Formats: sequence, C-alpha cells, structure tokens
Amino acid sequence: MMKTLSPTVITLPWRPDAAEHYFAPVNHLPWAMLLHSGDAIHPYNRFDILVADPVTTLTTRAQETTVCTARTTTVTFDDPLHVLQTQLEALPFHPQPDPDLPFQGGALGLFGYDLGRRFEILPDTAARDIALPDMAIGLYDWALIVDHQKQVVSLISYHDADARYRWLTSQHAPTRTPFRLTSAWQSNMTRCEYGEKFRQVQAWLHSGDCYQVNLSQRFQASYEGDEWQAFEHLNRANRAPFSAFLRLHDGAILSLSPERFIQLENGHIQTRPIKGTLPRLNDPQADRQQAQKLANSMKDRAENLMIVDLMRNDIGRVAVPGSVKVPELFVVEPFPAVHHLVSTITARLPDSLHATDLLRAAFPGGSITGAPKVRAMEIIDELEPQRR
Repeated sequence: MMKTLSPTVITLPWRPDAAEHYFAPVNHLPWAMLLHSGDAIHPYNRFDILVADPVTTLTTRAQETTVCTARTTTVTFDDPLHVLQTQLEALPFHPQPDPDLPFQGGALGLFGYDLGRRFEILPDTAARDIALPDMAIGLYDWALIVDHQKQVVSLISYHDADARYRWLTSQHAPTRTPFRLTSAWQSNMTRCEYGEKFRQVQAWLHSGDCYQVNLSQRFQASYEGDEWQAFEHLNRANRAPFSAFLRLHDGAILSLSPERFIQLENGHIQTRPIKGTLPRLNDPQADRQQAQKLANSMKDRAENLMIVDLMRNDIGRVAVPGSVKVPELFVVEPFPAVHHLVSTITARLPDSLHATDLLRAAFPGGSITGAPKVRAMEIIDELEPQRR
C-alpha cells in the first residue's frame, strides 16, 4: 500500500502583491501557472494560487494524450479525463478539504473548448489554426497560496517546503521586453460576413432548431514583448475574480473571467452562469439605475434562464437525484467595469463520482455555447471560421 504524504505549510511575510512578486521570476517557465482573484471587492476575490515545476504533465491534442514525468513519457488514446483521474489517484498525497487552503497540490491547467469533442459527436468544419492543446494539465506537489482576506501567504509542499522556498526565491526571469502590439486588431470576419452569420442564427431560432447560440468572432493582432506584462496591465484594468496566466510550451494563456463555471467542494456543486451585461457608469445614481435596468431586462432574463435550465440539466446528469437547486436567480452583481446578471445553481455529487465526472457532464459551459448545447455547438462549428 502506497504511503500517503502529509503537507508542510510555511507562512511567508505578508504583502498584497505576493502573487505577482513570486510569480514574475518564474512566469517564463513552461507549466508555471497563476490563478488570480483580481484584487477586486467581490465575494470571490479571496485567494491567488501560484504553481510551477510540476511532477507530471498531461497534454491532449485531438485523440492523443501524452503523459510526461521526470522519467517516462507515455501516449494514450483513452478518455483524457479518465487519464487525468488515474494520474490523480496515483499521486502519493490526497489533500483533505481546508477552507484556508483551496489548493493543496493536484491538477491545475487548461481545459480547452475543443476538449468537448471527446465527449460529444460534433462536425469538423471550422479550421484548427492555433497550436494550443485541447487539454494541458500539470500535477503539482506544492503551491503558494495568497489569502487576501486573512492577509496570509502560505507555501505548501509535500516534500521539503524550505527547499522549495529557496528554489522559488532563486529564480530570475530573463530581461523583460516591454509588451506592445505591432499591428491593429483584426476580426476573422468582415462586418458583412458576421451579419450574414447572425441572420442564419436568427433563422435557426425562428425555426425552433435551437433557442440560443453564442456566435463569437476572434480578434487578433501581432505583438512583441512579455506576455506576463500584458497580463499585469489587463488584470489591473479588469480585476476579474477568476483570472489566470498559464505558461505552456506552445505559448501563454491570459484569461480574465468574471464567471465561475463550476465548483466542487466537499461534494457540494455550484455553478454561477452569467448572461446579461451593462457597463458601469461614473455617476452613482445613474449607475444604480443602470443596474436596475439590467435587472428588469426581459431579454437578459430570458437568456439567463435558458442557461440556468441547461446547467441544471448538465449537472443533473451526475448529481444526487433531487439535489439540484437554484438558490439565486437573476441577481445583478457589480464588477469594476460592468454589471452582470448572475444566477446560482447548486447540487450534490455522489460519493462514488469524482470532479472529472462532473466536468465531463458539464463541459463546455453552456454560457459560452447556447442551448440546446450540442445543437448550438454544431451551429458554432459551421458558422465560426476557426475553432475556438
């Protein structure tokens, strides 16, 4: 029987920018990752989580998943979430829930939109023109946790925590080249093309083929310089509570999301889809009126309700029967730049199932696809020129 390791936690001096301070020197390392809560006044801005130097990595491209450790590299064509679960169960530690340490080692990384192709049968129309993997997960035996509520910085490690701290503080980032765009932003569709695709979506809606489709367009620009510097600027401007910087071999992922897709904590499931947005206004009275306008918007409430029903159905596929609830419906939440219309769905996951089972049932999130989900994803693949 494998011995289960216990973590060592050391407390570091408090500084509000601890996440940026410790991550900047390692941001260039492949598999260095930072989950940042945005420093905003928001219920979910408590923790920042920093990791690097994983013990195992899993990279999925189409049907192939490559698992790398310090000693071995293996390739499998199995369900990538099943592969991930197997690797998690093989770790010599199994963290116990702690409200003050939300991540105590384990899996952290990217689940890309196209990972959904492993769980649903979808067309193959849109061009795949970006080299990023569909899934890129590191398994980590240490982490740095910044608790903004209690003003505590904790380094947790299943080996020598002091040695890990020395490793972290000995890192030196290369000379930083200032980030700047070298071209203007360019959409992947002309205005006319987008308008025609929008009309096609409307035709499908009127025919009853679907009732919501999240048609999106990609904007791209050339750049030079340090992606981490770009993230710092964007993060200060947006202060989104679910922001992330993920450094991979293929590039960097900069995410600034206000939305909780899914949470599993002690068997309790929570998802908080966002549908409905209006900009904040400088005048306090006008801003309150703006929030009320969003709360009263029948269009936004209808869109929000569609995704609530979709997420209830997705979660219900794996939840304890009868446990799916909607404790909050159509709540206006203020963020630094916008007001969002948010709903909350909760449920319980049976003890026999894992987080990977929940993710498979709900992936990708309905708020970025539309409903019914599979039909919306089929339409997205047909209309959007490139994969997401």
